[in-house]
Parts: sequence; C-alpha cells; structure tokens
Amino acid sequence: MPHDTPAPPPDAEARRAVAPVICYPVETLPVPDLAAYRAARATARKTGEVLVPPREGRCFRVPAGHFFRITCVGGPQVGDLNLWNAADLSERFYSGKTRALHGSHLSTGDRMWSALPFLRPMATIVADTLGWYGIDPFGGSVHDVIGTRCDPYTHRLLSGGDYHHCCHSNLTRALADATGLPLAEAEMHVHDVLNVFMCTGFTRDTGQYFMKASPVRPGDHLEFLAEIDLLGALSACPGGDCSAEHSSDAAACFPLLVETFAPEAPPAGWAPPAPNGYGRSHGRRDGR
Repeated sequence: MPHDTPAPPPDAEARRAVAPVICYPVETLPVPDLAAYRAARATARKTGEVLVPPREGRCFRVPAGHFFRITCVGGPQVGDLNLWNAADLSERFYSGKTRALHGSHLSTGDRMWSALPFLRPMATIVADTLGWYGIDPFGGSVHDVIGTRCDPYTHRLLSGGDYHHCCHSNLTRALADATGLPLAEAEMHVHDVLNVFMCTGFTRDTGQYFMKASPVRPGDHLEFLAEIDLLGALSACPGGDCSAEHSSDAAACFPLLVETFAPEAPPAGWAPPAPNGYGRSHGRRDGR
C-alpha cells in the first residue's frame, strides 16, 4: 500500500545519522552453562519420539532438565513451535520478549522466554546444525521469532477462502487432543511461535517480512534443554520449505521428528529457574 511521503526537513540526514542504542542490554542476563548442558546431554538416553505428519501438528512433553530435539526428516521442512508450562497453560512462550533479548533469529545459547508475569527461561538451545548459515545477503536468517504463524483468519482476509491446515489450526487441534480442552478454548492458548528451520527477514526497501527456501536438509536439527516442565506443540507448516507460499496443498511437505532424552543426572549446577521476582504492585502501595 503506498504511503504519502512528506518533503524532508533540512536536517533530515542528521536525524537519520543518529546512532542506534540497544533496547535491552543483556550483559546482566544469566548465561547458560553450555558446557554443563552438553556434558549432561552426552549421558542422555532416548525416552520417546513424536513424528509430526506434513500439514499437521502434534504435542509432546519434556520434564525439566531433559532434552528435546527437532529433526528434519524426508525433505526440507519448516515447523512452528509453541511451548507451555506443562502445569499452567497461562505461562507460555513469549516470542516478542525473546526477540527483544536475543534478536530476530535464535541459535545455540539463546533461550525461549515465557510470558509476563513469569518471564523466565523455558528452553535453551544447546545445538543447531544450521548455525553456520548466519545472515545472508538478503538479510535472511533461520529460526525466527518475528513471524506469527500462518493462520486461517489471515488466509481468509487475503484470499477469501478457508484453509484448515494453517499452523495456527494445526497447533489448536494438537493442543485440544493433548489436553482434552474444547477446540475453542484450546485455540486461545495458541501463541506466536519459534519458526524452526524457516529462513526469513525484512526487505530493505519496504520493510516487509519475507521468507525464502529454507537451507534445512534431512538430518539437520535444533536441540533444547527444557528449563521447566514443558508441554510443546509443533506444526509441520503447509508451506514445506517456504520457498514459494504457505497455507497451501501444492507445496511439497515432509514430516518433522521430535525426540526426547533423559540425562543420567541434570547438568552440573543447574536448577529450574524461578518465575520473575517482580512483586507485581505496579507502583500501588495497596497492590489494588
């Protein structure tokens, strides 16, 4: 959509030249001990697996201190990941704050943070076979926390049709099946995602969110330590590798494999993080 462009003021270039400031300096964030995490992972035994079919979603559970791995199998495929506190669905992944703390795309050492008022690590990335990709000449990178998930409402808004295998719907069905919640209630818990394996960025000219063919290949994986007891849901996106479109039955799609692993002992020095310590008075002495 075109925008009216006013004439620039005389000091336009000086205003543009102002240096940026990082919104949330992270030097004081607790740093995960990846060496300890990896040592614990080396002792871990496989405890289960879930195969997520193409254009479908499935749930899985991971106890705190255990590991889970998402692997590309069959062909290039992206996935949309939701996480909840297994005991309290109101504590769920907060993609916006994760993006503010770690950047637009995640990799090894980054964490998935939970929603307010909890704001604590839910999972830490301990291995990423696509960590070599970096940022490409288009500004694209993998594993983004900027896209929301394909959904049937936007699809209807833009195309006028109904499509029931968008990631939002896949995650909704998966959560309803795993919890016994009515579909409408389950849908209210589905939230913005980690786009696993998806290659995305923003165009330089229009600032629009773009996707391009994922560099993922069979055997590539993203692995996490569960910092708290987790219920996860993963959708194998109907866009396949998202090289052309999503919300489509035309794209080549493949399954995704989720495996869980239990270490012989938790990582040395590790404990599940407590919820955020803010007292929630919000400046009122009576707290009301």
